Amino acid sequence: MARFLPSLLALAATAAPAAPLEIRVTNVRDATGTVHVDICPEAKFLKDGCPWSAEAPATAGTTVVTIADLPPGHYAAQAFHDENRNGKADRNLIGIPTEGVGFSNDAPIRLAPPKFADAAFDQGPAAQAITFRMRYFSGPSGPTAR
Repeated sequence: MARFLPSLLALAATAAPAAPLEIRVTNVRDATGTVHVDICPEAKFLKDGCPWSAEAPATAGTTVVTIADLPPGHYAAQAFHDENRNGKADRNLIGIPTEGVGFSNDAPIRLAPPKFADAAFDQGPAAQAITFRMRYFSGPSGPTAR
């Protein structure tokens, strides 16, 4: 064990620390439910089981969700407005989301979900913030004027 200790210490010293990621989701249409965000490596993008996720109570306009400790890496964010608090992005019979969805970089949705490359961003060792908008395919498309 003693002969492995220097190697373990060197590995620990070179591992980059995790840092907070603040996600600002704009265009949230109302304060119903929560805004859920997943941070995914390419292999998990658009699938269940992304390693990092968080949610916050929905706020009309902009909702801020924070991932406390995200290791440096290449990721994409996927979000949904869980208006009915059932823990999933609801869809209609043909698969179109009935609750708001959003992706980092406002990755385009063109008759199909976005590609990882369009939504990808790099997280470094320091805290950072990203912003993208929620998109709705039914009902009001964003916050209503008061």
